[in-house]
Amino acid sequence: MAKNKKEKVNSIEDVSVKQPTKEKKSRRSQVRSGYNKKKDLRWEKLDNTANLFPVIASQNVSNVYRVSVTLNEEIDEKILQKSVERVLPYFDVFNYRLKKGMFWYYFETNKRPVPKVQKEDTYPCMYINPQTNNEYLFRVTYYGKRINLEVFHVLTDGNGAFAFLKEITYQYLRYMHPEFKEMNVNGLQADTSLDKEDSYVKNYKKKAKKNYKTEKAVIIQGDKLPVNNMGIIHGYMDLAGVKTMAKKYNVTINQLLVATYIWSVYKECLNSMPDERPICVCVPVNLRPYFNSSTLRNFFAVVTASFKAKKDSYTYEDVVGIVADSLNKQINKENLENLLSYNVSNEKNKLIRGVPLVLKNFIMKIVYNKSARANTGTITNLGVISVADEYKAYIDKFHAMISMSKGQNVKGGICSYQNQLVFTFTSSIRDTAVQKTFFRKFTDEGVNVSIESNGVYYE
Repeated sequence: MAKNKKEKVNSIEDVSVKQPTKEKKSRRSQVRSGYNKKKDLRWEKLDNTANLFPVIASQNVSNVYRVSVTLNEEIDEKILQKSVERVLPYFDVFNYRLKKGMFWYYFETNKRPVPKVQKEDTYPCMYINPQTNNEYLFRVTYYGKRINLEVFHVLTDGNGAFAFLKEITYQYLRYMHPEFKEMNVNGLQADTSLDKEDSYVKNYKKKAKKNYKTEKAVIIQGDKLPVNNMGIIHGYMDLAGVKTMAKKYNVTINQLLVATYIWSVYKECLNSMPDERPICVCVPVNLRPYFNSSTLRNFFAVVTASFKAKKDSYTYEDVVGIVADSLNKQINKENLENLLSYNVSNEKNKLIRGVPLVLKNFIMKIVYNKSARANTGTITNLGVISVADEYKAYIDKFHAMISMSKGQNVKGGICSYQNQLVFTFTSSIRDTAVQKTFFRKFTDEGVNVSIESNGVYYE
């Protein structure tokens, strides 16, 4: 394909296609063909979920999560930088900076240079300081063969982050491998959504009511790791084996994983004894399939898997059944729609809308601190990660991990790729009894598990 100018980086040709000449071409098709759009200054309201994150974010509670991809080759920093610069302009959701208004936070288009890719030299999910990051609310780092995308949750959830990460990865591989020119693979993938609608507002229904209550939950205690340290344990599990185990107990994979986490807390923190406090686990639910949405912005609801040890000696099967029943009652369109609508109704309340931001922040912090005592941990499952066929040979695995929050000292992030499920524990305490019991249960059931740690527990 003819080009007016040939651009090279380290002797690697740019595989992007010629810019289109038709001005009326749709924005989506412009993106597909590599159209280099101009950044117009715009502002956007935060979605319903995002409103909380700027209020509670701090050095200790970053509200930053990580998704990462491991390739079969070492990462070239210059090519990765060029890939981010190539892809970023088309993802409006990641092109924002956060501004403070009189009544609400809001987004404004960020016209500053793309943040620099850096070799990873800190712990994951650290606070993103906008002043040192060209006011962007994400960062891209690398280590060895791994590319990390870390995102302040105010921008999007894990589904949006994986969409961005995959496109960066595809572009990187196109720069690195001349054979993609012969395959004529250019631009963004056809199934990559660039939709940025506020699906919370779109699916809001009036007359929603609060249908949940909170009480003080079991907290996993232990000696704290040094400030800003994070313990990481990856468990690589045979996906077929996990499916067989889930079928044995007549539950979904997600129910099995959440129940096993609760079982591990029951065994290690309660010593299988009765307790008045429940073990409560936050389980984020991707709302897109329930409401036919493809938005890149946050669109999830949080349900709570709950188990209270009211008697002596619950079996593993008992716990799995109770947890699965708890989730089944909550994860259905009717309940999720009511939960979504109740949360949005607070935002739409005229009295609340007129309250100055400084007072809103004060109230939201009080509510957050109270609710933090009602949760033992969080388990988030980002599901099966699919990639375009032409890139599969170059990609080894994916990871997902979430940062610490008040009262929740051990969390879990899950994703699956090919025949492997990766369960990543993040922790702010040194004790790993819960994690060990969790993985031991799967090995006892015949599931192949291999463990990898960042070693912080032994320092």
